[in-house]
Amino acid sequence: MNKRAMLGAIGLAVGLMAWPLGASAKEKSIVWNEQWKTPSFVSGSLLKGEEAPEQLVYRYLDQEKNTFQLGGQARERLSLIGKQVDELGHTVMRFEQRYHGIPVYGAVLVAHVNDGELSSLSGALIPNLDKQTLKTKAAISVQQAERIAKQDVVDAVTNEWPAFEVGKSTRLVIYPDGEDARLAYEVNVRFLTPVPGNWIYMVDATDGRVLDKWNQMDEAKPDGGQPVAGTSTVGVGRGVLGDQKYINTTYSSYDGYYYLQDNTRGSGIFTYDGRNRTTLPGSLWADSDNQFFASYDTAAVDAHYYAGVVYDYYKNVHGRLSYDGSNAAIRSTVHYGRGYNNAFWNGSQMVYGDGDGQTFLPFSGGIDVVAHELTHAVTDYTAGLVYQNESGAINEAMSDIFGTLVEFYANRNPDWEIGEDIYTPGIAGDALRSMSDPAKYGDPDHYSKRYTGTQDNGGVHTNSGIINKAAYLLSQGGVHYGVSVTGIGRDKMGKIFYRALVYYLTPTSNFSQLRAACVQAAADLYGSTSQEVNSVKQAFNAVGVY
Repeated sequence: MNKRAMLGAIGLAVGLMAWPLGASAKEKSIVWNEQWKTPSFVSGSLLKGEEAPEQLVYRYLDQEKNTFQLGGQARERLSLIGKQVDELGHTVMRFEQRYHGIPVYGAVLVAHVNDGELSSLSGALIPNLDKQTLKTKAAISVQQAERIAKQDVVDAVTNEWPAFEVGKSTRLVIYPDGEDARLAYEVNVRFLTPVPGNWIYMVDATDGRVLDKWNQMDEAKPDGGQPVAGTSTVGVGRGVLGDQKYINTTYSSYDGYYYLQDNTRGSGIFTYDGRNRTTLPGSLWADSDNQFFASYDTAAVDAHYYAGVVYDYYKNVHGRLSYDGSNAAIRSTVHYGRGYNNAFWNGSQMVYGDGDGQTFLPFSGGIDVVAHELTHAVTDYTAGLVYQNESGAINEAMSDIFGTLVEFYANRNPDWEIGEDIYTPGIAGDALRSMSDPAKYGDPDHYSKRYTGTQDNGGVHTNSGIINKAAYLLSQGGVHYGVSVTGIGRDKMGKIFYRALVYYLTPTSNFSQLRAACVQAAADLYGSTSQEVNSVKQAFNAVGVY
């Protein structure tokens, strides 16, 4: 397997181009959708009013109907699906585009209202759907669509009939298909053997054609292992790399065992033994003396300890309680399969292979790997970046960025390499990817060098190098392609990318929209005329993203 395709998994990106119309935060600035010539990111002093924040959004869109081309009243075209107040006091709302009540896939709009002023709209909506004659009643059934998707998995992926698991419910959507849109079923097909898969299929609801498909390794079935009742204790053990760690455990007087169950963080951190099988979650890890020094223990020690570090980072640095923001339990399974050379987040838990001992050590031994995968969970619960093309590359870059920042936070031999601790133990100095020098491992460091093929879901791991380089330059500074960037440090870089991810990005965001989101996030945090805003612009200029 290509090493750059390791680590992570999640799914459609829309081409955007930056077209700034003003210099200050109060002047209107627009990122235009290159395909539809409609806005995908608008910021500035857009509209003021005393009505409810969502009503202000509807009124602005109605005033700008010729620009957004929704083809009708905004309240009839957009459904409010989320509303919260962020740490800066902004009311942040997410709207989903609808066509005769049917969701338009990936068409999400994020709006910010502060002190009665609409300050930004982020997200690409599909224009002029009212001018298309779209069917709203399916000609095939849900069951037929699911059979079509499953048969395609057998024919194209597994070459055998796998034991399918329960996935997300199939739903009807309007799916943008080139210049047109079609009524389609969104079908989720999940399985663990012969290889793990969490495929999303778009099946035409009128003729059964597969319009699109991609593997998105998240949102799998809930775990089955139950917590134990007992007393919180502290155990000690040795990790994959031989270092000693103290870990939070639970002692059960019922059976006299100590379990890898940390009750001190959120709803708990739980670590399971997969016993080299492919059934999840396995059994909650138990030990008789609270000492975890056996060679079989090392992967569990690291998975348990590093999950706690990731929880602490997001809580202490960003005020986020677990990956979902609501203190969800963090569950991990180690010893998954035999010699399995990967790790993934499946939507409800972490899964770690042991590696084959040559290409990889047990994957939980890399703190940046653990943080990378758990950041996929954060992305699932925030922007929901579709795991294809540029939105998928942003998804991967976010996991690399925060995987690296967690490594620095823990101060465990930190660097700007990804997966270096568990990759090729017999070869010193290499890694899966590099943020400081993506070209070292064959990844692009400039938009002009981006991969434009269909492999790797459109280059999600490859093209992430462009954003990784921008993040590195924003933090550390430097000269790249003749552009000088003033570094602002890791902490501020992390704050900016976190705010962009959680409060501005949408499922189909591309690189230009990420740039606009980071500029806006920096303006929110540090002021529109700050060095931080200028450095964001310099960093994206340096990698050719406008």
